[in-house]
Amino acid sequence: MTLAKYIAMDEPDVTVRADGLFVSSNMPPSRTEKRLAFSFALGIVAAFFIINHIADNRPHPIPGFVLAFSTAMFVCDTIAAILLFAQFIVLRSLGILVLANGYVLTALVLIPYTLMFPGVVGPEPLFGGLQSTPPLYALWHSGFALFVTGYALLKDVNDPAKLFTRHGAPAAIIVSIAFTAFIVILATLFVTADESLLPIALSPNGIGFTGMMYYIVGIPDVLSGTCALVALWVTRRSALDVWLLVVVFLYTMDIPFSFFPAPTRFSVGWYCVRAIAFLSSSVVLIVLLHEIGILYVRLSRAINAQRREREVRLLTGGTVAAMIAHEVKQPLSAILTRSETGFRWLDRPVPEIQKAKEQFKEIMADGHRTDAVIESIRSNFKMDAGRKTSIDANNLIAETLNLVRDDLHRHQIVLEAEPNPRRPKMLGDRVQLQQVLLNLVTNAIDAMKANDGPRVLCLTSEIHDDGHVVVSVSDTGTGISPQDIERIFQPLFTTKPDGMGMGLSICRSIIEGHGGQLSVDQNKPDGTVFRVRLLADSTTMAGAVGGGSAAGPSHSRSQHLSAHGP
Repeated sequence: MTLAKYIAMDEPDVTVRADGLFVSSNMPPSRTEKRLAFSFALGIVAAFFIINHIADNRPHPIPGFVLAFSTAMFVCDTIAAILLFAQFIVLRSLGILVLANGYVLTALVLIPYTLMFPGVVGPEPLFGGLQSTPPLYALWHSGFALFVTGYALLKDVNDPAKLFTRHGAPAAIIVSIAFTAFIVILATLFVTADESLLPIALSPNGIGFTGMMYYIVGIPDVLSGTCALVALWVTRRSALDVWLLVVVFLYTMDIPFSFFPAPTRFSVGWYCVRAIAFLSSSVVLIVLLHEIGILYVRLSRAINAQRREREVRLLTGGTVAAMIAHEVKQPLSAILTRSETGFRWLDRPVPEIQKAKEQFKEIMADGHRTDAVIESIRSNFKMDAGRKTSIDANNLIAETLNLVRDDLHRHQIVLEAEPNPRRPKMLGDRVQLQQVLLNLVTNAIDAMKANDGPRVLCLTSEIHDDGHVVVSVSDTGTGISPQDIERIFQPLFTTKPDGMGMGLSICRSIIEGHGGQLSVDQNKPDGTVFRVRLLADSTTMAGAVGGGSAAGPSHSRSQHLSAHGP
């Protein structure tokens, strides 16, 4: 399979770990990542040949370049190793541990390599000789490739129960770093012990390369790099594998590039090879840092989601309590009032038995209504609109007004509720719709209590040609400010000093559960108008078609049932 075919493939069939850790060593690469990696490698190679084709490749030593280059490489490789060790602690993958030590190796090798390089700390190397740096360079590149090969072969060995105890991961990191450092120290001692034993890979002036450079650095670099590429290619399954393919490919091309077009140090080609080495060293670091950013965003979102879920649970509990308290308050208040009234009828010198019976009958009716309201609340939480029947809008309005007639009389509210002669009918649950209408009427009464002007409550019902019945409740109260009208249906929002902020939210929930709409507008010149829009009964629409267009009063105040109530 060619590299081009691999890039064109869909994402490989990779099973995500059961622990749900979305890291680069676990997640399969996307097609975009494959194309980006291939384009990056191809672009580096193309840029190298273009630059060297047009550049003057005579040696141009730049003071301080090697020190700056080595420092940057050391920092990048160290950070990459730290991030990989962090992944190892989480994943307990032996392959990740080996790969992290590959970056430890490159970082540690850079220290003696830089100190032995002529011209970095002085005209002569700090220790070692002229021929000491090529073997270290070979260890740098070949060693890293071998560590990558180990990663490819061991990355699926990740059984924490068998490999590491609870505190075994930190110990494994320390031991592995010590082992890698021992390799670097041993290599450093070897190349500095007796320079006469080292092959001549550099010319006496330290600028040109001899043929021995092929054998000391070139062959080990190409062989180890090829092994790493093959191992990664065969076992590839993650985004990290794709980018490591790019890194090892560029490392393997390091020596061939160093001999083209001039096998000398400090030429444009030599500087390009160092730039490629730095870029390839930074690739995995950039991928890991990008991954950390993504994980941070996911963690932040998860924490916010958990916080919102906790708030919703608390709000739901409070909402349920507030809803029950709000809905049963009215019938319980009526029961108490009628109980006191009935007791007074019986407590007279000559008891009014018949009038007391009437109050007790009303108490029974209010008790049944309380039970129906509680059952209606249960239906709301079950996302159920209840048992839908055909409901006469005129009768629903009359029944609701009968429940508040005492309040209307007490607050001297003029009622306008002329029945629609076409008797519009709608589909819904009678108890729930009466609950909605009673809330709207009660709110209208409360809004007009403190009004010194006309107190007019208007209820109308209309049949629309689109197959809906609209029941309107308008008042001449204080009204709703424009900034509050958008929030009036939000739970726990209220404009009343002693309100719970649940009534209108419950009303909208009920109406939307019926497939209808509840809206609010400013009433002219004062007050508010609420409109309940529900699907009409088909028989109503048949009568409407036979009877002509919709009729019935809409916001008309010319017909009064009485001056002070029904």
